[in-house]
Amino acid sequence: MYDIRWIRENAEAFDRGLQRRGLEKLSSSLLALDDQRRAAIGKSQAAQERRNALSKEIGKAMGQKDLALAEQLKAEVAALKEQVPALEAEEKAAVEALNAQLSAIPNTPLDEVPDGADEHGNVLLHAHGVKPEERGLLKGVNDPKEHYELGEALGQMDFETAAKLSGSRFVVLERQVARLSRAIGQFMLDTHTEEHGYTEVNPPLLVRDAAVYGVGQLPKFEEDLFRTTTGHWLISTAEVTLTNFVAEMIVSEEELPRRYTALTPCFRSEAGSAGRDTRGMLRQHQFEKVELVSITAPEKSREEHERMLSCAENVLKKLDLHYRVMTLCTGDMGFASQKTYDIEVWLPGQKTYREISSCSVCGDFQARRMNARYKTKDGKGPFFVHTLNGSGTAVGRALIAVMENYQNADGSITVPDVLVPYMRGVTRIEKAA
Repeated sequence: MYDIRWIRENAEAFDRGLQRRGLEKLSSSLLALDDQRRAAIGKSQAAQERRNALSKEIGKAMGQKDLALAEQLKAEVAALKEQVPALEAEEKAAVEALNAQLSAIPNTPLDEVPDGADEHGNVLLHAHGVKPEERGLLKGVNDPKEHYELGEALGQMDFETAAKLSGSRFVVLERQVARLSRAIGQFMLDTHTEEHGYTEVNPPLLVRDAAVYGVGQLPKFEEDLFRTTTGHWLISTAEVTLTNFVAEMIVSEEELPRRYTALTPCFRSEAGSAGRDTRGMLRQHQFEKVELVSITAPEKSREEHERMLSCAENVLKKLDLHYRVMTLCTGDMGFASQKTYDIEVWLPGQKTYREISSCSVCGDFQARRMNARYKTKDGKGPFFVHTLNGSGTAVGRALIAVMENYQNADGSITVPDVLVPYMRGVTRIEKAA
């Protein structure tokens, strides 16, 4: 969400940011809408001021026993009274028209974000480790299998039953694979709370319109979400709930940064992804994710972004997975993001990198929608906070990565050392008896 006053004062910079996003210039049309809004407000205020002035004149005329003048003034007041509802409606319509336009415009990218039309414009930041095939792992595995082949052969990953229960893009995990999934989530949560200083939260999964609007998912991405018969929305990520903790609040600078983490189910309709990743667990309607959210003062947000990235990376380092970090280009960033890093993990079965975490800094974009502000230590403000969010990481995709990177020639899965305590000492997952 944008401050229309800022757009008026920085029209060229605003349009330049939108053009980098592949959008047309919008400042002129927005300012025209704002002119209509200001004119409507002016007419409404002028009518109210005239009514107030006439009331005084009526009192003066009555005091002077000028009944004719008093009646004339009363008639004018009555006419204005009839006009006020229409003027108020005009003002409301103008405000809503402007806000509707502003709420559909994505955040503008930071200067250092690379330009590009799609994922092909993303830039490698750095990589960690090497592919397991290149360091002597996957011994005897000449043709690495994908996770769903491994899981089905183990008898512990059931897509057929899930389809019977719920349709496509669902899965049933069983026995040790189910436990491995749980172990991964708990390991990540423990790492972020005990080592990285995030506060663990168990938030609601159902939220109201305002919460979804606050993070920028409404109104533009309504079709990507699930809505209940009560009017609640199922969260697509815990970012929705965690970020909104500061909605409609003024916090003190001493309270910042606020860092939250949560392991929750997430729900997405996957609108527009027909035919993509239909096999396996890569793109599901229901999945689990460990979310990271930070609320900071503006001057600390870029530093916090780098910190959040390192926290997400640490999880993959502990799992001893090869990955690379990409700086997303302007055409591949999310709606609310100013700058995004994607962590892409190597999947031997697919023989490609796939996103497992996305860490974004949003500036004050979400804060304006939520009216989330802070006051400085010396009492200045309130100013809008900056918000950040990231995956720390997606549990299902981490499970996929572990299965494919730790597969053995006999179809079993070696449990990474860091997860063995969470598996009660189980070091290998084998076919169900």
